[in-house]
Amino acid sequence: MLRRSLRLGGTLVGILFAVSLITFLLMNLAPGDAALAILGETATAESIATLRQRLGLDVPLLQRYLNWLGGVLTGDLGESFRANEPVLDAIVGRFPVTLQLLLGAQVVALALALPIGIYTAYRPRSLADKTALGVALAFVSTPPFLIGIILIYVFALQLGVLPATGYVPLGEDLVGNFLTMVLPIATLGLFEFPIYMRLLRSDMIQTLQQNFILLARAIGLPPWRILITHALRPSSLSLITVVGINMGRLIGGAVIVEVLFGLPGVGQLLVDGIYQREYLVVQGVVLFVGVFFVLINTLVDLLYSMLDPRVRVDSIRH
Repeated sequence: MLRRSLRLGGTLVGILFAVSLITFLLMNLAPGDAALAILGETATAESIATLRQRLGLDVPLLQRYLNWLGGVLTGDLGESFRANEPVLDAIVGRFPVTLQLLLGAQVVALALALPIGIYTAYRPRSLADKTALGVALAFVSTPPFLIGIILIYVFALQLGVLPATGYVPLGEDLVGNFLTMVLPIATLGLFEFPIYMRLLRSDMIQTLQQNFILLARAIGLPPWRILITHALRPSSLSLITVVGINMGRLIGGAVIVEVLFGLPGVGQLLVDGIYQREYLVVQGVVLFVGVFFVLINTLVDLLYSMLDPRVRVDSIRH
């Protein structure tokens, strides 16, 4: 495990360096003058030159990258020009909202996927299995923003039981926070659960055909114990990998959901930075998301090796 962790750590450093370089180049090689885009066409040459100096745009590209990378390594992602706030502080202040949305969506998706996936694997080609397949195809074919709009129409406009937009911080009002996060979390969770459900169903059907499952049935173990104790763990390895990957991928869906429901998260910060030409903010958010994605997948890789002894054996051999 230690050897595998060290190798993953070296790979992690290389990936993060590549992410920082690509992030910087994407923003700094874009056409147009960033200072002119921020100040507008009516800005004077003096104000443009002052802002270019403040943003570090008056030095060569390589030096700009090294200066920015040095700041990144020390926790300095720059400063928002319009808000006069360090970019890192803006991201850290908004990240709890996005994290709550992502974790809540994963909980909802898994809470739906696990029981349905287990039951449909136990009763394949049954009416329940066919119904679950139809529901899964309907949700996975519907984009998150449309799911969100439908939920707003039903629960906010028609029933009036949940707010359509807005956000109440968790520290101010627990109930208010729950009410404002129900629809956003349900939007992402309903979009993700079909993938988890079908993946678990497929792997569990194969697991239930293994010899150790036949032995468990032969000695008279009850079906629920076979499914939960013996079949679920070996069938969940692929699911764990996909859940980890989706933690990073869901940030893309979180951008849409945060804008739709008016949540002050990292996705909303990214959209505001793009509209306001806050290139340091955009660079910082993209880098932060990239680091988050890489770290989550590294942790999933380590967890995968803990759950599956064959991965540890292969690691030692190599």
